[in-house]
Amino acid sequence: MINKAQLPKNVLIVDDDQSISQMLSMLLETKGYNVSVAASGKELFDSVSHSTDFIILDFSLPDQDGFDICRRLKDEENTRHIPVIILSGQMVARDVVEGLYLGADDCLLKPVECEELVARMEAIGRRNNYKKDQSFRNREKEIICELARIIGEEDVVPNFQPIVNFSNYTVVGLEALCRPNTDTFLSNPEQLFKMAFKYGMYQQLELLSWKKAIEYAAQYIGDVKLFLNCNPYMVEADRLADVMGILKNLSVHPHNIVLEITERSAISDYALFYEKLRGYRVEGFQFAVDDVGGGFASLESIVQTKPEVLKIDRHIIKDLYTDVYKSSIVKFILAFCKENNITCVAEGIETKKEFDFLQGLGVNAGQGYYLYKPTPHIDLIDIQEKIWNC
Repeated sequence: MINKAQLPKNVLIVDDDQSISQMLSMLLETKGYNVSVAASGKELFDSVSHSTDFIILDFSLPDQDGFDICRRLKDEENTRHIPVIILSGQMVARDVVEGLYLGADDCLLKPVECEELVARMEAIGRRNNYKKDQSFRNREKEIICELARIIGEEDVVPNFQPIVNFSNYTVVGLEALCRPNTDTFLSNPEQLFKMAFKYGMYQQLELLSWKKAIEYAAQYIGDVKLFLNCNPYMVEADRLADVMGILKNLSVHPHNIVLEITERSAISDYALFYEKLRGYRVEGFQFAVDDVGGGFASLESIVQTKPEVLKIDRHIIKDLYTDVYKSSIVKFILAFCKENNITCVAEGIETKKEFDFLQGLGVNAGQGYYLYKPTPHIDLIDIQEKIWNC
């Protein structure tokens, strides 16, 4: 059974013989195809678009021959994926070979039977869909294998971005960021964790990221707090015993770890989530609510989490000195933090004007490229010196 939804629907007929174009258009339209017509190579390239699913191309046109057009179609990135059938009134074997060599998907002799043309188009459509499915399956297999390799070989490198106290310019925290050691598209941390979640490896990857970060930063923890990004899925998965095992092996007390709670992924069961979170609280972990003011962190999450730290979303911080609404939001968050003895941290500080303005408002601490970029090498003395020079 042919899956009509997968077959090409938008057909561009390119022929300078109007009678042939009209005949083919009428026959294809009765089969449910959407048809547009061009009478020359120039009109073809003016008409072809991302929605074109198929091109039926006359071998001989007034301005270009079919081979030249086919070559150009297959050379250009935005058209090379479109199947092409070449039609000719006098096609010999070598022309067929040449057409196929240049990338045509099929060649037919005029006059062409409509049923045969449709059958050829549908056959090409099925082949192309199969290739796409195979390509997707192969890519999926490669992603799974690379994820398994990264986790199995513990091939991630933690990076750290300092969190700076605005009153004395000291480093009070280090936010750990996972960077995989791979040259695939999984080198993007967002894609890495998205794929790990999709293929059921998220918990292992998150635990590995925490472990590597704690291992590397262990000698500095105590002088500074280590901030670890914590997805709700991780909390609900009940891996507290594993986390405690990592800390015990490295002689790190949970009181020096701040879990950054973000709601970028959905919380499936709020009651369960906050119950599990209280287990971390009992062990001594502190909490930060991430992305405050950015649409992810809800008031409910702040009330239930009762965090030691609120981190203001970088989109609120950007150019806030030019936007009275943004500055009003920051003032509101800051007043809430002062009243509840919560440390207010500004994220994504990229300019001196943002830095100076936030200091003027009385924000407690901040982080961002202006202060110090994420680094795989912790050198508190170097960090401190650069911050003093900001």
